[in-house]
Amino acid sequence: MNRELIEAMDVLEKEKSISKKTLLEAIQQSLIQACKNHFGKADNIEVNINEETGDFKVFADRTVVEMVEDPALQVSLEDAQKINTNANIGDIVKVEIKSREFGRIATQNAKNVILQKIREEERKALFEQYYSIEKQVVTGIVQRVVGKTISIDLGNVDAVLNENEQVKGEVFKPTDRIKIYILEVKDTPKGPRIQVSRTHPGLVKRLFESEVAEVRDGTVEIKCIAREAGSRTKIAVYSNDPNVDAVGACVGVNGIRVNTIVNELKGEKIDIINWDENPALLIENALSPAKVIAVLADPDEKTALVVVPDYQLSLAIGKEGQNARLAARLTGFKIDIKSESQAKAAGDDYDYYDDEYDEEDEFAGAGENDPESSSQGEPAEEPSEPLDQEEPLDQEEPLDQEEVSEQEEPLE
Repeated sequence: MNRELIEAMDVLEKEKSISKKTLLEAIQQSLIQACKNHFGKADNIEVNINEETGDFKVFADRTVVEMVEDPALQVSLEDAQKINTNANIGDIVKVEIKSREFGRIATQNAKNVILQKIREEERKALFEQYYSIEKQVVTGIVQRVVGKTISIDLGNVDAVLNENEQVKGEVFKPTDRIKIYILEVKDTPKGPRIQVSRTHPGLVKRLFESEVAEVRDGTVEIKCIAREAGSRTKIAVYSNDPNVDAVGACVGVNGIRVNTIVNELKGEKIDIINWDENPALLIENALSPAKVIAVLADPDEKTALVVVPDYQLSLAIGKEGQNARLAARLTGFKIDIKSESQAKAAGDDYDYYDDEYDEEDEFAGAGENDPESSSQGEPAEEPSEPLDQEEPLDQEEPLDQEEVSEQEEPLE
């Protein structure tokens, strides 16, 4: 060995992340293996390597005897005294072994031991590298599409994007650059196997961390995410600083921050709402953009009754129930949405909810937006309801007709 080998080990350490110490240990083991192949045993072999120069020496501990019966373990007195003039029968002396004595097979085996160790350490280093960034987002290049599985090049290893982790409608071609979420890293004999995803909610969270400085430094906290990949995502955020608007920080000036994420997700819509410890207020926010009249939440049963204006019912439920479904996932509550007329027909009066909102913590109406929502939608309805009830009463009471009153009472 010489200086060139040390330089080669330095290159391996830099490019493959294999330490020089590990490589020297591999060389040491290969020399011991070569001795075992050559002499049949290696229990008495000692290898010394100079880490600076790369020089090495191999010694075998042998017993001094008059007549040598086992050359691997014994040495004659004459040969022993050439090494140590004070050697006597029964002493143990270190006999240097020249690597030139090894046969071709022993040398090839030693080479294979070194190569095998290098491959193992390279595989181990790759596994540790990607295991440390599990649940993170990385950028990869689409390498090939095999059936419905996409192979993505991450630089020094390939990742697998399975069909169930792909967003419906997204089409990728070789050389496309995409951001992916690392789901799991497994260590296999052929190297680390990396499973990635484009549908996981964690992808949205990590993208916000990369784009929004306030999320990255912890000022704004992402509490929960509900996602239907490729269509819509709802995200609840909370500000740990009263001077920072959580929603505004995530949206950015003119929506520049959230639009960057939307573009990366190929146009997926993102609703950002304020998180609240009060489940009723959280449910109200989660159903945005629909207006909410009242919310009655039961934290123990994890159920909630939501009353919305008649003209907002379809918006609250969403296309194919998507808005309500995402709100339920986001809050963890089973949400029953009723229009105002449906609630009254079921015997749930709007005024009753208003009183409950004032008296109980579990109930919350439209919060600070109640006056605004009521000023926009309810005045037109409230005056009409008393008129519908009072006009028939004014006409029927003077008649004193029991039959008519009996017919009208069930209608009310």
